[in-house]
Amino acid sequence: MLIIAIILFGMLIGAAAQLILGSGTKGIDWSLAIVAGLIGSFVGGLLISLISGDGIDFKPSGIIGSIVGALIVTAGWLWYKDRSAAS
Repeated sequence: MLIIAIILFGMLIGAAAQLILGSGTKGIDWSLAIVAGLIGSFVGGLLISLISGDGIDFKPSGIIGSIVGALIVTAGWLWYKDRSAAS
């Protein structure tokens, strides 16, 4: 049950990252949302939680770090996709 919750949380964070970056106007790419959300949540959420001293507890700093991490992953993927389409 925890794994399903983690996947759903990552998907929501990834979708939010696409909406913040404006790429959600064409529709949300759910595969990108899941991948960016999970990777961004793991890296960003874990780093920010540990830096702020919250440990691995579910705190607002981890949620903010998850969103920032997902934004970075999504922006990187969109940049790579646009760059490869241009060449």
